Amino acid sequence: MTDLTGQTIAQARDGLARGDFTAVELADAHIAKIEKARGLNAFVTETPEQARAMAAQSDKRRSEGNVLPLDGIPLGIKDLYATEGVHTQSCSHILDAFKPKYESTVTANLWRDGAVMLGKLNMDEFAMGSSNETSYYGPVASPWLPPNWPEDKARAALAGNKQGLLVPGGSSGGSASAVAARLCLGATASDTGGSIRQPAAFTGTVGIKPTYGRCSRWGMVAFASSLDQAGPITRDVRDAAIMLKSMAGFDAKDSTCADLPVPDYEASIGKSVKGLKIGIPKEYRMDGMPEEIEALWQKGIDWLKDAGAEIVEVSLPHTRTALPAYYIVAPAEASSNLARYDGVRYGLRVPGRDIADMYQKTRAEGFGKEVRRRIMIGTYVLSAGYYDAYYLRAQKIRTLIKQDFEKVFDTGVDALLTPATPSAAFGIGEKAGADPVEMYLNDVFTVTVNMAGLPGIAVPGGLSGEGLPLGLQLIGRPFDEETLFTLGSAIEKAAGTIDLPEPWWT
Repeated sequence: MTDLTGQTIAQARDGLARGDFTAVELADAHIAKIEKARGLNAFVTETPEQARAMAAQSDKRRSEGNVLPLDGIPLGIKDLYATEGVHTQSCSHILDAFKPKYESTVTANLWRDGAVMLGKLNMDEFAMGSSNETSYYGPVASPWLPPNWPEDKARAALAGNKQGLLVPGGSSGGSASAVAARLCLGATASDTGGSIRQPAAFTGTVGIKPTYGRCSRWGMVAFASSLDQAGPITRDVRDAAIMLKSMAGFDAKDSTCADLPVPDYEASIGKSVKGLKIGIPKEYRMDGMPEEIEALWQKGIDWLKDAGAEIVEVSLPHTRTALPAYYIVAPAEASSNLARYDGVRYGLRVPGRDIADMYQKTRAEGFGKEVRRRIMIGTYVLSAGYYDAYYLRAQKIRTLIKQDFEKVFDTGVDALLTPATPSAAFGIGEKAGADPVEMYLNDVFTVTVNMAGLPGIAVPGGLSGEGLPLGLQLIGRPFDEETLFTLGSAIEKAAGTIDLPEPWWT
């Protein structure tokens, strides 16, 4: 039997339908692959017995003629999603040993449609990071080799502190690494300021951040409630469409979830882009942008133009204010959301002289450096005397950013095309130094989408001069993910397949 882990979701779905293999065989192949790839640190918890049981149920349903949309498809689940009875800690020490007695709506939707859970995936602590280096469980390594590194050197680093190996991006680094390394057919992820699109771009995978409200946030560990949104990371655009169809949908338990029908996203794949108007925001041509990012962007423009799309230059004048405004709004919401972690009801508890001392010691030991930094920033900007100067002003800027997009879309523009990241993946330890702003700049092309609540997709566009993946980003109208899938599949077809790495890590 050929390697079952080398397929896409669509290919595996068809193979299961033909009877080429069973769901249990498919699950077993991925379980074996995960065991050999533990050095990547993509999974923080493996659930092989649960996966086999879910796969067996899938095979039983299939034998009875009751086939579900994702029947037998093995997935990885970001540690941000509550999974009943299974490790859910948002990769933070403060949620030590927490196993919820409930299931998140997104994962419940996936199990409803027959998907199989392989385990929980590593991530930046509380989704705060752009490189998956802030996790309590250590950094995740990308399966892509650093430029000019021989495999034996990379394997030695993998067995040690991983310094110099490539980051997979963040915060959904475990999801991106696992999909790129063929450890699962797809993975759930989440995006607060680019945490689906940036890791997808870094690893040669596809990631879509849907419109705010398209997927329920119920059962997701909150970072910034007005920005967080669930989405998938997959190997190609079709697979992203398949997964999002199952993940999305109205949920009465989430007051921000939109009561709208979920389209058949897969039907959008391969449609003609002729006549679509694509905006190129001039403000994204930033000083110091690497030439290869500029060249990739131009390739994307040419590909869509050759496919029949109309290309127009547009202006989003408040783009330059998006990043500083985001790093006020997001920490402010984080400081509020993370106030609940105090050692009283669940998770870590460090004894103290009294309850106030216990709070202080628990939070000091339970939160990592980056989370503490953002809580402090958020508390500061929400405090008396600074609320108006910082938080209120940032919210006004957020409104202006949203209005910029609305004005562009009102001119008939169907979507925008931009780079996904300002560079290819960098090395573990390279930017996790004393200056956090250098790391925050990785989100420069993605945060506007979250601030405006819009959908965005990252699609592989080619390789850098050093042979590392680079991605293009498409930004769509609210609740128009279908157009993004159509355009994304056109770029995917023009760019050609990016071959995922050979498993040097085994």
